[in-house]
Amino acid sequence: MSAPRALQARRVPNAYRRPVPERGALDDIDEQILDLLRRDARRTVKDIADRVSLSPAPVRRRIERLERDGVIAGYTLVLNHSKVGLSIEAFTELRFEGNTNVEEILDAATRLPEVREAFTTTGDTDALVHLRVRDVAHLQEVVNKLRRSGKVTGTKTLIVLERRDGSAEHEGPP
Repeated sequence: MSAPRALQARRVPNAYRRPVPERGALDDIDEQILDLLRRDARRTVKDIADRVSLSPAPVRRRIERLERDGVIAGYTLVLNHSKVGLSIEAFTELRFEGNTNVEEILDAATRLPEVREAFTTTGDTDALVHLRVRDVAHLQEVVNKLRRSGKVTGTKTLIVLERRDGSAEHEGPP
């Protein structure tokens, strides 16, 4: 027995409905939302909705789904490092003794507060460490500490001269 016509849910014709992507799948609108949030995570849902041609409610649901599915793992801020006294950015390649396991490499590479990120890599270099320091003397001090940590057999440090974000419209500070 079906519900009286007045109580039946109204179905929106398919021509007006946008398909909701399956769990884990991203459609063009999800990609647009992610791009907008990548450029400014403080952007309002209404602003995003206006830019992707949806109303705010479905945009909010999409963002919540992206968070729930782990696509959006968190939100962060972009610092102007020179204003907090860490004007030099550098990458240091670390080489370790041949019998060093990955956990030891990452432990040695991430002990210092100046280390922003550490990556294990293939090739001659075992790890790549992203650093933020006050000045060249501070960089030398940090690299020396890295050299003395664990089974490091060699380092090579590269100082960043200029940084540019991958998205063309990024307006954050360096």
